[in-house]
Amino acid sequence: MTKRRKVIVHIATSADGYIARPDGDLEWLTSRPAPEGFYGMNAFMRSVDTKLLGRKTYEVSLRMGAKFDSKSRTIVFSRHAPPADAPSGVEFVNGAIGPFVSRLREHPGKDIWLMGGGEIIASFLDAQAIDEFVISVAPVFIGDGIPLIARRHRHVPLELRSVERFEDGLVQLHYRVQNQHS
Repeated sequence: MTKRRKVIVHIATSADGYIARPDGDLEWLTSRPAPEGFYGMNAFMRSVDTKLLGRKTYEVSLRMGAKFDSKSRTIVFSRHAPPADAPSGVEFVNGAIGPFVSRLREHPGKDIWLMGGGEIIASFLDAQAIDEFVISVAPVFIGDGIPLIARRHRHVPLELRSVERFEDGLVQLHYRVQNQHS
């Protein structure tokens, strides 16, 4: 029996729940010195082979100098046509999330990283297509920005798997989404 691939949101937020400033700026996060192992991110990256992200997160990533290559599969959800200059190895998709994730899980592989942003995370959550959240809470309030999850009426119970506190005050919360396929 092959292991069921999990969709995991691994993301950082400010203490007031924002993943970025309104313009996508991450200076409040990227200016912090990171500990060795980068809060477990290096190990996490070895556990995934597919990255899912929304178009806005993709565009911000490009502006920040992100490199997309064929070492891992990158899938961008967008209602717009793919840009002509998209890097090879980046796929653009649209359509219903639930059936797409079911097809993705059918293929053997490592876990799947849902990178963000808040709109795509909300859409995946509403489609019951997220298995786990790893939320790194930085000890800073930024006052305004892009929320972790776009605001909609919902009730999603979470099971706390672990809490890790880092010396710089960052706290990492690992949750399993309940009432999902286990």
